Amino acid sequence: MVSIVLPTYNEVDNFKKIVREILTVFRDNNINGNIIIVDDNSPDQTGVMAQRLSENMPKTLYVINREAKMGLGSAYIAGFKKALFLGADYIFEMDADFSHNPHSIPSFLKAMKDSDLVIGSRYINGGSTKNWELYRKLISRFGTLYAKTILKLEINDLTSGFRCYKRQVLEKINLDQIQSDGYSFQIEMAFKTKLAGFKIKEIPIVFADRKNGISKFSKKIFWEAFTVVWKLRFQNKEIKN
Repeated sequence: MVSIVLPTYNEVDNFKKIVREILTVFRDNNINGNIIIVDDNSPDQTGVMAQRLSENMPKTLYVINREAKMGLGSAYIAGFKKALFLGADYIFEMDADFSHNPHSIPSFLKAMKDSDLVIGSRYINGGSTKNWELYRKLISRFGTLYAKTILKLEINDLTSGFRCYKRQVLEKINLDQIQSDGYSFQIEMAFKTKLAGFKIKEIPIVFADRKNGISKFSKKIFWEAFTVVWKLRFQNKEIKN
């Protein structure tokens, strides 16, 4: 079974459309799956509306409504735990704003046959970004180069949020000890997956900047990623030499 975890905050213009699109992919590819929305008390009532929608979609759409904006990393962890509880074999991270194309889901599942974590990469052959300003591209590229150098990881897109994990990975990693949020959450999860001995594979994706709503990117997210990689390095003797 497949679970798609979608964190939301003020995604009222997107969430119904993305849910509908994912379900179409499930149906057309004979995928047994569900969707888990994790909403951080969106002022635009995304969580409330998602909860109403889920009442008509039992065992297909689940909603976790949190009391406040608690961050992307903790939202994914809440969704991961729910997916594991539901018995998912494969757990996806995806954005709810159509930056990640739901029609790529079958490609991820195909790649999972010989991998434990599949990352949708913008920075390998066939991958790209659309409608990004130059400064966003530079920050993203620099962030991955910076992190992979310090942590000695051979991954070309460490900050990508379009991913699929086998349940065994999330069961082995202690999710309660993950200390990061934002971009650094993606870096830490990839790093700990590698340290645990699991196989990581990248496949190309086209990342399209959101059409509706406001980007969640901020300077705080960038600086957290900048500092967290050093914490991870000094906490793990395996990569100090």
